[in-house]
Amino acid sequence: MNMCISTKLAEFKHVNIKPNFSELSRLLGVDRHTLKKHYEAGGVKPRKKRQYISELDNYKDIIEEKLEIKGVTYKGIYLFLKDRHQLKCTYSNFQKYMKKNMYTIKKCNNTPHIRFETKPGAQLQVDWKEDIEMTSKYGEKYKFNLFAATLGYSRLHYFVYSESRTREAFIRCFLDVLYHIGGVTKEILTDNMKSIVNILKEGKIKSREIIQLEKDLSIRFRFCKISSPETKGKVESSNRFISRLYAYNKDFEDASELLAIIKKINIEINNEINKTTNIAPTILFKKEKEHLQPIPSKCIFDNYILESKTIVVPSTMLVYYKGCEYSVPMKYINKRVKLMQIDNILHIYYNTELIGIHQISKNKINYAKKDYEEALKTSIKNKDVDILKISEENLKLLGGKFE
Repeated sequence: MNMCISTKLAEFKHVNIKPNFSELSRLLGVDRHTLKKHYEAGGVKPRKKRQYISELDNYKDIIEEKLEIKGVTYKGIYLFLKDRHQLKCTYSNFQKYMKKNMYTIKKCNNTPHIRFETKPGAQLQVDWKEDIEMTSKYGEKYKFNLFAATLGYSRLHYFVYSESRTREAFIRCFLDVLYHIGGVTKEILTDNMKSIVNILKEGKIKSREIIQLEKDLSIRFRFCKISSPETKGKVESSNRFISRLYAYNKDFEDASELLAIIKKINIEINNEINKTTNIAPTILFKKEKEHLQPIPSKCIFDNYILESKTIVVPSTMLVYYKGCEYSVPMKYINKRVKLMQIDNILHIYYNTELIGIHQISKNKINYAKKDYEEALKTSIKNKDVDILKISEENLKLLGGKFE
């Protein structure tokens, strides 16, 4: 309604004069009921500004806590909230919320990285993401590395958990990548990492093991030029996705769940649109896979891995090692796995995939909490039952413990 009309009605009301609403309606072209309503209200009252409550306000404390983690990103926090707290809002709205509340994270250095393109199946770039530190929700600390590999053409990323960066660890992780992508590229691009070169008086040369690996696979390891890390731009750009892992700090149960989170993030980034190609890596990989060279049959994982023990997983999900038993996820029952001890840690592999990590223990039975609960859920149909409580009581009777 016109503000002048509303003001006039307010004046009539003030001096207690009741106008002819029907006549005013004909003259002004405004419904008589509307005029009467405004008259009785004393004119138009200013509307109260509507208060909008954001869904994200419920997670304000969590967001602020995650922003304190070094290396975390907006995307990492957003995906964490969707995964752990079923956040409904879009990433665009999440960004607006962060900007509105002036939430910031430290920017990385702006060193330029020159982009260059490679043909399908031509190059695999590998590098270490070193000394990652994470803490479980129970305060147990994990310090590890991630072997990061990126196919030059499709930008398909693959990350492998490793507690060390030794030569044996490099080869094991590298073979894991080849097994995962199902073939070999013509060359491997990396830096002069200590795990693959020997430093002599005359300079740096490839180690004997790497030279043998080149022969076995019919590939060539090529090193980046000194002071020119830009040539590794694709694999280094993949490292920024690892920052998403930091969002889960203090929010995972054990090593088993940590491995599952790494795998989950890996799948997510390979299904996201790449900013350079405008295509998801998984889509481009379908084309690149046709150009990969097959892995020679003589290149067997066991030829390069440290001394290991092979065992079939029984229905108990427990594998026997040096007088004690350790759990693996339920889906590996009746499958053959490899057990390998490095320092005081037992690593369990299925083919080349690391599926379990356990601290060597004197306890007869050692279950990862996630493995035990997963199995118990299949046998208990009542959803109202406290699975965790039953798990702990039952395991205590067996003389075992959760890690």
